[in-house]
Amino acid sequence: MTDEPLDIGVLGYRFMGKAHANAFARLPMFFDDAPELNREVIVGRDEEALAEAADSLGFSRTATDWRDVVEEVDVFYNLGPNHVHADPSIAALEAGTPVFCEKPLAPTLDDAQSMADAAADADVPAGIAFNYRFIPAIQYAKRLLENDELGEIRHFRGRYLQDWLTDPDAPWSWRNDEEMAGSGALGDLGAHTIDLARFLVGDIEELSGHLRTFVNERPVEGEDETRPVTVDDAYSAQVAFENGVMGTLEATRTANGNKNNHTIEIEGTQGSLRFSLERLNELELLREDGRGYETILMTDPEDPYLDHWWPPGHIIGWEHTFVHENYEFLSAVADGGAYEPSFADGLAVQRALDAVERSDDGREWVGVS
Repeated sequence: MTDEPLDIGVLGYRFMGKAHANAFARLPMFFDDAPELNREVIVGRDEEALAEAADSLGFSRTATDWRDVVEEVDVFYNLGPNHVHADPSIAALEAGTPVFCEKPLAPTLDDAQSMADAAADADVPAGIAFNYRFIPAIQYAKRLLENDELGEIRHFRGRYLQDWLTDPDAPWSWRNDEEMAGSGALGDLGAHTIDLARFLVGDIEELSGHLRTFVNERPVEGEDETRPVTVDDAYSAQVAFENGVMGTLEATRTANGNKNNHTIEIEGTQGSLRFSLERLNELELLREDGRGYETILMTDPEDPYLDHWWPPGHIIGWEHTFVHENYEFLSAVADGGAYEPSFADGLAVQRALDAVERSDDGREWVGVS
């Protein structure tokens, strides 16, 4: 356990870098018992862009090589593209530095296994960025399920729909490349759904998966050329959980009219629940003696995490999930405790992602383990 401020090093300064830097800044304002932090160093390749990011995100200095950082800081955040998850994270863990890594854990199952092995050998927390676990409504749903308030669970449905690649002229990015991303909507969006399925219901035993690419090449922004798309635009899967629950999973980045629509539905013998990320502060709940779903607004102080925020009726947003996530992870680092979701959880999700790809290749049901 330490009372000294934690020196934070972060690889990556764009989308996720901003999300976590915002969380670092908010923690001491709203969580009195959160560990003290120093935003010490931010890592990237472009020195000019790094300098601007360090200034805007509140970091003391910059570095262009993660190798110069992983042994110097107290905590290392790997928020880079998927293909740079393995080497920096493993090096940090081997140096005894706690690691927080973006999802999916890696582009391939082999890399994910190596990262999970390194985490198992290291006596420090290793967390993966499944921030949707820390939505108050999801935490509330977890309590309901743990207390068997929905009875025996029969069905799980998870759907994650976005539309930013609907236009065939939308520009190519690293997320369209198998070598860098590993997969498309499957790993980018499906990883979140599979993690929530495991968190709320249990492990998947076997599945039948299907992948589809709708646009085979995309223009390169600012250049007169196209590049091939080597990942999926969409996936779906029928799944059988180890505990007998029946499930369906789906994600796409080509669903017109859906910006960030992640929905979860769970049905049991004594009730059901529904959640949508686009209505983050609400949980729809059907109780055994109810005639229909009631909408519960998650803003009361007794609701998970909400005693730290605003008076009842004042909603929180997507960015607050990162505050909750970082509170739990950094508290585990400071206290020398365990953290979930861990690299072991990331590996379990990666096995399911790999199973979807194997099933699509063989056009057959496959085991996940």
